[in-house]
Amino acid sequence: MKMIRHLVVLCSGIVSALYLLNVTAGFVEFIPDNIPVFGNLDEAAATALLINCLAYFGVDLGHLFKRKDEVAKPGAKTHDIEVTKE
Repeated sequence: MKMIRHLVVLCSGIVSALYLLNVTAGFVEFIPDNIPVFGNLDEAAATALLINCLAYFGVDLGHLFKRKDEVAKPGAKTHDIEVTKE
């Protein structure tokens, strides 16, 4: 069962990568790019699918989307606040 899951994720990643590489030269598109606002949603979905497929296999690209100061910190710090009763 685990092998089937790996195969499905791998095939999904390959299909999304091929869609983003535009090997059909624009003849096969789910949503045409000339439609305002909605035209690039299919590429965004393919990108999200590819990033999730890569993360499934251990290639974490999430650190690319963080700010530099967040990457440098090993963990989130919590601030201790003392509450005093008067």
